[in-house]
Amino acid sequence: MAIEASRIARKCERAVITAYTELREVGTEDVTAFNACTTLYRIHHPESSLSEARMLVSEWIDHHMVRKADGPTAGCNCA
Repeated sequence: MAIEASRIARKCERAVITAYTELREVGTEDVTAFNACTTLYRIHHPESSLSEARMLVSEWIDHHMVRKADGPTAGCNCA
């Protein structure tokens, strides 16, 4: 399940994918890992609404973990 997170440009995106991967590897349920990652994103971006955070985290998990895509993702403008 490990992913090469170093290729992800945004720090918040890299943190989310790393956290999700590690939580799932130790047996954390999907929804619990998702909720933790949503909270992590909001720590990086306190201005973000809960809905926006959930949308971005779900898009990133789908992109990196489900589809295993390498291209850029939609998201915030931070680096």
